[in-house]
Amino acid sequence: MKGKGARAWDENGREYIDLGSGIAVNIFGYGDEKWKQAVEVQLDLLPHSSNLYHTEPCARLAQLLCEKTGMKKVFFGNSGAEANECAVKVARKYAFDKYGDESHSTVITLKNSFHGRTLAMLSATGQDHFHQYFGPFTPGFVYAETNDIKDVRRLAEENGCCAVMAEMIQGEGGVMPLSYGFVKGIRQLCDEKDMLFIVDEVQTGNGRTGRLYSYMNFERTPDVVTTAKGLGGGLPIGACLIGEKAQNTLGPGDHGSTFGGNPAACAGAVSILERIDEKLLSSVREKSAFIIDSLNGAKGLKSISGMGLMLGLETERSASEIASACLKRGVLVLTAKTRVRLLPPLTISSDELKQAVTILREEIERV
Repeated sequence: MKGKGARAWDENGREYIDLGSGIAVNIFGYGDEKWKQAVEVQLDLLPHSSNLYHTEPCARLAQLLCEKTGMKKVFFGNSGAEANECAVKVARKYAFDKYGDESHSTVITLKNSFHGRTLAMLSATGQDHFHQYFGPFTPGFVYAETNDIKDVRRLAEENGCCAVMAEMIQGEGGVMPLSYGFVKGIRQLCDEKDMLFIVDEVQTGNGRTGRLYSYMNFERTPDVVTTAKGLGGGLPIGACLIGEKAQNTLGPGDHGSTFGGNPAACAGAVSILERIDEKLLSSVREKSAFIIDSLNGAKGLKSISGMGLMLGLETERSASEIASACLKRGVLVLTAKTRVRLLPPLTISSDELKQAVTILREEIERV
């Protein structure tokens, strides 16, 4: 296969409009020239050094992330799951430093959540479907009812807890946003009990929802933010951003990653992050409105969820059937549970979007 922009071609030369972006990774599409140039230049300079040493791309990326979010420290890994593992380690050590033992090591996550496929992050994921085959699973996680702050409080009072970890939009859980009041309640509860509020921005981050990070839509600042996917623009990278409260929690040797902060991956990420500006974010919101307006009223469409260019479609026809039908017609869409999931490149053109959404609507209406 090959790709350029929002279009991909298979081995037979057949063309597709991609509304999945490699699962929210290729946010500037395939073959982005500025990203490619940044990576190639760095490959000629220094492709790898390990995180024993500082490199200019790594430092620049950390600086950009902190400036754009207000966070204070950044730890780089290779994936979203690793970023989430780092966040849990930060929360548990924060509580250990406070209490002097492991009595407050439990992390509250939400039912229907997804946080990765390592054993610990499978354990953190609040879906029974993922809690089979690979046991015994890692202890120290409890699951609250989504959008029920009373249940979060109950778990915090019944367990020695160090953090609440949540996605602002549950991606693999069906593209289901949290309520504004619920996010406000989590922030208040964490402040009250001196727990860390961790927001998983692996899929929702880097402009996907029309803001740089999805928590910004809720006007509440977390203590720890994790991100990956679109940050790298096509190369593996994960980042754990730590705010003021816990910025000094990890010390030398407490955490590490051989490939973390890889100069080539960071150089590519810098080229991505520098170009996520208000003009781009405004266009994301406009394209989101176009998709919603174009699909509203379609026969066979029950509801639309999500924000920005992260949308879930509840349909009468099965999501997998619609995805297969769209594939045959040259449009790539994803699924999440029972919903069709749309994660197009943020830079997809209006004409490409119109063409793809027209085909998608026709397949939704083919009840």
